[in-house]
Amino acid sequence: MPKPVSSPHQTGRHASLKMLAEYLGLSPSTISFVLNNTPGRSIPESTRARVRAAAAKFNYQPSMIARTLQGKRMKTIGVLVPILGEGYHSQVLSGLGDYLMREEYFYFTVHHQHKKDLISAYPDLLRTRGVDGILAIDTHLYTPLPLPTVLVAGHTELPNITNVVLDHERAAHLALGHLHKLGHRQIAFIQGQPFSSDSDSRWAATLKAAQEFGIEVHEDLVVHLSVDSTSPEISYPGIRKLIQTRRPFTAVCCFNDVSAMGSIRALHEAGLHVPSDVSILGFDDIQSSAYQVPSLSTIRQPLRKMGATAAQMLLKKLSGEQTPDLIHVEPELVVRESTAPPRTPPKKHKLSK
Repeated sequence: MPKPVSSPHQTGRHASLKMLAEYLGLSPSTISFVLNNTPGRSIPESTRARVRAAAAKFNYQPSMIARTLQGKRMKTIGVLVPILGEGYHSQVLSGLGDYLMREEYFYFTVHHQHKKDLISAYPDLLRTRGVDGILAIDTHLYTPLPLPTVLVAGHTELPNITNVVLDHERAAHLALGHLHKLGHRQIAFIQGQPFSSDSDSRWAATLKAAQEFGIEVHEDLVVHLSVDSTSPEISYPGIRKLIQTRRPFTAVCCFNDVSAMGSIRALHEAGLHVPSDVSILGFDDIQSSAYQVPSLSTIRQPLRKMGATAAQMLLKKLSGEQTPDLIHVEPELVVRESTAPPRTPPKKHKLSK
């Protein structure tokens, strides 16, 4: 018969394994086997039911530190992300979060703002908090990590790391092929921030596709992003300066959807209309893209799928399964209202006073 044991609320202490053992008249190891579903232990179901009922009664929570010391899996993942905000990162995070939730995993999210010292420090800090593995979104890694790791848009060749990346060559071909087919030849480009892990790959793919279509890329028609933000402000000043140069262009091929939104605002203030004066092509297909005015034509990345795929690969690693070093995800062209054939002759670009 269970022994009388003071409630943790009465003693001011958390329920411990020792308290449960005294209450039930069982060994601490038996209780641990039941609560951790340890395989290969022949414990009667009636005993298992008593243990679970007592754990619920006293709100017993197993010690995470103890589990770590015993070499047991915590079912907890650490997620590295540059910034917390709407757009690309949040949709990837939603995909991996949904997958981990279905698999009954918990996760910590830390954001590093592309700072090298934080990127270097966070993996060890997460490991001390008991995470089993790491998922990193749009993060440059410089050295191998101490835990199983999967990257989304990481573009690294570090050992034992799986990368989930978009097929950027296919994406650039779809983007410039769409603008070329509409008749655009004078195209402005928005190049991504140097700290974004996708920037170099996407820009190289864009230059290659431009050459294939016979589209000249002029440096004075390239806007270089530098601000670390998920706001349309990232492209707004650059497009305003481009308009001030009076250099004619009939389309803007943007690094992402938020830079497309900032471009539309700058063009609107200059008295230019999208797409009748200038076509705008985004990239990512974030949730708000379809609800802009005009709605954005864009290159869709299956962002939630990329997050879910990364989470799936990490759990496979944790189970001892082999995973590929690289997983390519296919893009898709989504045509909406922001692209159209160029005006003939093109309207002069000037800022409104």
